[in-house]
Amino acid sequence: MTAARGRRLERVRGAMAGAGVDVLLLSLGADLPWLTGYEAMPLERLTMLVVPAGAPATLVVPRLEAPRVEPDADVFEVRPWAEGDDPVRIVADLVALGCGSGSTRIAVSDRTWASFVLALQAAMPTAQWSASSKITAPLRAVKDPAEVEALAAASAAADRVAAQLLGGEIGLVGRTEGEVSQDIGRRLLLEGHQRVNFAIVGSGPNSASPHHEAGRRVIEAGEPVVCDFGGTMDGYCSDITRTVWTGGGQPPGEYRELYELLREAQARGVHAATVGTTCEAVDRVPRDVITAGGYGEAFIHRTGHGIGLEEHEDPYIAAGNDVPLQPGHAFSIEPGIYLSGRFGARIEDIVVATTEGPRSLNKVSHELALVDA
Repeated sequence: MTAARGRRLERVRGAMAGAGVDVLLLSLGADLPWLTGYEAMPLERLTMLVVPAGAPATLVVPRLEAPRVEPDADVFEVRPWAEGDDPVRIVADLVALGCGSGSTRIAVSDRTWASFVLALQAAMPTAQWSASSKITAPLRAVKDPAEVEALAAASAAADRVAAQLLGGEIGLVGRTEGEVSQDIGRRLLLEGHQRVNFAIVGSGPNSASPHHEAGRRVIEAGEPVVCDFGGTMDGYCSDITRTVWTGGGQPPGEYRELYELLREAQARGVHAATVGTTCEAVDRVPRDVITAGGYGEAFIHRTGHGIGLEEHEDPYIAAGNDVPLQPGHAFSIEPGIYLSGRFGARIEDIVVATTEGPRSLNKVSHELALVDA
């Protein structure tokens, strides 16, 4: 990974030069492990990577956290600070050392706590400030081959849990949504994830709430259950949604027609995700299918989001995003139809844009599974 991080740092410095940024300050969030391999804990103690345009990068880190940092001298130096030290002053001095005196153009991590940003601004009153995401987000959005394969491995692990769901191996009827959510999370860990990021389980009328929080409702026979779950495996995220019908019997005709319309919309969305096509154009494809089927007002969110070290990152497959897809962009395609108070459905795959066409990382069936579980 040392070579990969070195190449990433070179790309970051190139983007800084293009944006007229003198120094990049990265704290909490995925940018830090992307460049250093170290994920900072959300502490009241400041951790910050200082990246001047023309000087070595330095990771300022609490001394008690320093043992967790894997040194990478080709990418950054480590500057531990002790209790009683002023880490804001340390960062400000490093900025001055790397950039000289006068007005400095600083891009600071979007996830940096406001208290630290305010303290840094007070310590460097002549600096000009901007968000680091303008530098790092477009770079992180393009995954290298190793990152794509890490996403593929995480997706395959999530697929194995989804296959258990579709195959009736995960009990649903008579259990609460919360119990099923915990069961799915446990299975993600058994399949190789180190962390469960979410496990949405929405049954019956709750299936019409896209981000429903699994609770005490007991799942009944003869209703839909939307399961949207994912975690982190070796640093990279999975995310998949499948909808099932409980009780083993056939759903009513209206729901079958709604689901088939959704299945067509999702398949067309994947097919449309070709290199050079804008994100908003991809978003429009499943939306047009659903609108033509009479459910346009019931598709209430964007078609997808980027994925990588974070569950949600660039590129966003949404109206108003005119960024064209590039090889290595990884994102979800997840249209949904939601009839408030009645029922809903969603299908989601992770897709990578390649020069050979869209590569879907999730392989589990998109059919509406009728589970007698």
